[in-house]
Amino acid sequence: MEKLRVLVVGCGHMGTSHARAYHQLEDFEIVGLVSRKPASRQKLSDELGGLPTFGDFDEALAASKPNVVSINTYPETHAEYAEKSLQANAHVFLEKPIALTVEEGQKLVDLALSKNRKMVIGYILRVHPAWAKFIETAQDLGKPLVMRMNLNQQSSGDNWFTHKQLMKSMSPIVDCGVHYVDVMCMMTGAQPIRVSAIGARLTDEVAPEMYNYGQLQVSFDDGSVGWYEAGWGPMMSETAFFVKDVIGPKGCVSIVDQSGDELAGDSDDVDGHSKTGSLKLHYGELGADGKFVKKDKFIDTSDEPDHDGLCLLEQKFLLKAIKEDLSLEDHLRDAVNSLRIVLAADESFKTGKTIEL
Repeated sequence: MEKLRVLVVGCGHMGTSHARAYHQLEDFEIVGLVSRKPASRQKLSDELGGLPTFGDFDEALAASKPNVVSINTYPETHAEYAEKSLQANAHVFLEKPIALTVEEGQKLVDLALSKNRKMVIGYILRVHPAWAKFIETAQDLGKPLVMRMNLNQQSSGDNWFTHKQLMKSMSPIVDCGVHYVDVMCMMTGAQPIRVSAIGARLTDEVAPEMYNYGQLQVSFDDGSVGWYEAGWGPMMSETAFFVKDVIGPKGCVSIVDQSGDELAGDSDDVDGHSKTGSLKLHYGELGADGKFVKKDKFIDTSDEPDHDGLCLLEQKFLLKAIKEDLSLEDHLRDAVNSLRIVLAADESFKTGKTIEL
């Protein structure tokens, strides 16, 4: 097969990591880098040996004639850029969320399937070996499950600027929440039936209708429940900012560091958002004496890939889907479903009502 011509759109943190992945894989050839910021696209071009750069998406799409378009921009551009790429008969890698609305997301899914183009959504935890083990272990705890997750980020400087740009179109529980409700759906294998949420606006630097802290609660038809909490900004606490914990009738499993303690560190470090260190598995069985039968077990996951390594795994999956003509219908359905859940949470916060799904 001839090399797949890739147009990388967005040269920020995610776009840079994905561009590095394409650069490493011999089946891909980067034919253009797109960014509104000249310095960003030139910096990445220089790093990768000198590549064509563009400031306008439409111009780049027409000039480079790509087989694959990798979209790593702010969420408000996702649907537009993905639709234009699919109409140009390109396969698409699209950072999460798939779109700003369920209707836009479903329209993209229908278009990709009708044109027989592969579209992979950037759910990075799905390719993460340690998170796959976390999900698998949770599935062995019985039903129902209680899933507790958060990712609060004490951001400043460039990262706070990025968060404020993101909040022009969506709240933290929408932008980040799609990852974790997707994980909850995989852990339970059940249907979400209702969602509620609370939130707070802790800064005047975002629009009056936007909030930079939120927590959603979701109930499933098997009796399982989960919550997810996310906050962005210089005021956020770094105490218990990274909780990933699942409880079932048979015990619980938690993501902890290598010493068995709660993960701690820089909450604004993107590389740390998917790190695990180890999994702590607690067995809930009691013996005749009323004491625990088994000791807690630690599963070492310290050899996990870094952020660039995970992006490489995502692009290997895209390549496999293209070369082997894999069906991505379930993947795309799940992407729309997780968006539906977090948008329902957003509606719950704004209306003060529980949303039935």
